[in-house]
Amino acid sequence: MGPAVSDQRPHLESFLMRESLLDRAVERSTETPVFRMLPDSYVIKVGGRSIFDRGREVVFPVVAELSAALDDGRKLILGTGGGARTRHVFSIGIDLGLPTGVLAQLAAADALGTAHMLGTLLAPKGVVAIPPEIFGHLLPLFLHAVPGVIYNGLPPYSIWEHPPRVGRIPPHRTDAGCFLLAECFGSKELILLKDVNGLYDDDPRQNPDAVFIPEIGVAELRRRKLRSLPFDPVILDLLEHARLLKQFRIVNALQPGNLRAAFAGEKVGTIVHAD
Repeated sequence: MGPAVSDQRPHLESFLMRESLLDRAVERSTETPVFRMLPDSYVIKVGGRSIFDRGREVVFPVVAELSAALDDGRKLILGTGGGARTRHVFSIGIDLGLPTGVLAQLAAADALGTAHMLGTLLAPKGVVAIPPEIFGHLLPLFLHAVPGVIYNGLPPYSIWEHPPRVGRIPPHRTDAGCFLLAECFGSKELILLKDVNGLYDDDPRQNPDAVFIPEIGVAELRRRKLRSLPFDPVILDLLEHARLLKQFRIVNALQPGNLRAAFAGEKVGTIVHAD
């Protein structure tokens, strides 16, 4: 056998080239600052069941508040939920034995319908509803060209949705999708528009003595083990590991002026923070 011939091919030098991506020390070495792509944007989740399912008496005032925010020059990324339609299709799909990933696909279609309705109502302001297939890639371009964009808030896990610990309902729904988008693009704030004032230590609809919680951290919220939460519980896991988004806010959209107050930094709704 002749002498070994040196490899003259160029190689890319990288500190990860010869490392296992499962090594804990390597994982820690990747803890570097994260670039904010859209730091002046706000991600707003517009609830399907809490807002759109209530019809024009609730939807039109919310649209008016969103329009006012756009007039003030705020860049809005609006995510929508599917509401009662999604719950109906979940019921049918679960009865048919459909897996979680298929249920996630069906939920995305319902949320997209709400996105088109909201997009129509905000069209006079130049807001556009973006198809999910091109949303992520063209979001910066659209947001620089128009005052706001709308998308179905569901994350695109589709058939790759994570299996839940209990049952078959997809854990990453539209609240979680809006959170992940705000975290990825480094938005200024995530606001969840709901039909409740925020968090309480008990269900205020069943217990009139329930105490309002204006601000709370993830650890304390887990310790309290509240019976129900007005957002996707998986958000708490996401918030604990987020690099850019350190809190989110729950705002009652049924009370006029709340959204404007939230934009102004006033004490409205409940703030859930990572610490």
